[in-house]
Amino acid sequence: MDTAKVASKDIAYAGDVSPHRAWEMLSESKSVVLVDVRTRAEWDFVGVPDLRRLGKEPLLVNWQIYPDMQINDRFVEELRELGVRENQSILFLCRSGVRSRNAAKRATEAGYHRCFNVNEGFEGDKDNASHRGRVGGWKQSGLPWRQS
Repeated sequence: MDTAKVASKDIAYAGDVSPHRAWEMLSESKSVVLVDVRTRAEWDFVGVPDLRRLGKEPLLVNWQIYPDMQINDRFVEELRELGVRENQSILFLCRSGVRSRNAAKRATEAGYHRCFNVNEGFEGDKDNASHRGRVGGWKQSGLPWRQS
């Protein structure tokens, strides 16, 4: 199946949640997982959500492969390899909420039933100077994160 075509379809996923709601969902249930779909470069240089106080770690699965930014054809397979079950609530996170929305759609199409997009992403929208990290997003919301 061509994941690029699947990601562009209008597939209904469970919906969008704010970063704060994502944190609440992660706090309320041990089975809720956060899948960060950004690239290794973003994880290494920008940071990742810090879920340690919840006894969790974000799952790191590329939606696109850096530097060519080709869709990861093994995306769903990698979710399964990490033990993500089809009946779990899954929160998908990227930089701004675009890639994670496509990932939520793809996972839904593959049989996962509760896929949510963290709509502001990790860094949020660009400000008036076209900089991210100052308007919305996980980091700007004051949620825990760490950088390598």
